[in-house]
Amino acid sequence: MKKLLLLLLGFAIGFLVAYYCFCNQNNLDNMSTPKGIIKWTEAVALDEAFNSRHQLISDSIVKRPDNRSSWWSLDDLEGFIKHAKKQADTLKYDLNGFRMYLGAHADSGKEVGYTTIFIVPTGVPSLSEGGLGDLKVGNGDIPKADGLNGGDPGEPPSVNYPQ
Repeated sequence: MKKLLLLLLGFAIGFLVAYYCFCNQNNLDNMSTPKGIIKWTEAVALDEAFNSRHQLISDSIVKRPDNRSSWWSLDDLEGFIKHAKKQADTLKYDLNGFRMYLGAHADSGKEVGYTTIFIVPTGVPSLSEGGLGDLKVGNGDIPKADGLNGGDPGEPPSVNYPQ
């Protein structure tokens, strides 16, 4: 009897493990490719097309090789998304995306500040708060919402894609 119970328990555990693995695989298989995905070759072409602009900025404005990229850790990005969701709720907005802006750090007195990239949340006023919610067209920046800056520059800052 004891062996039969152990056998049944083993089958149950095996079934649960197989079910868990199968369901997770189905979820991965059913994930759609996000809109806007590009191949690495297109990323290289976009980066190379920016070379003349980067050279102009470096030579005429910054007077040194300027920053071309910003890097954030996965934890920083996930944390920012979580923060943006909470803040959007507080500000009575429905978060619907993020926008990236080019900016420049303040001049230090001796040198012109490097180019930077910062991220801000976008959304529409919440329908529950009298806004037009999903009926409103657009992806406007959420007023008074925090942005994310402070990504690490490339090494060196002027290096091209891929690093």
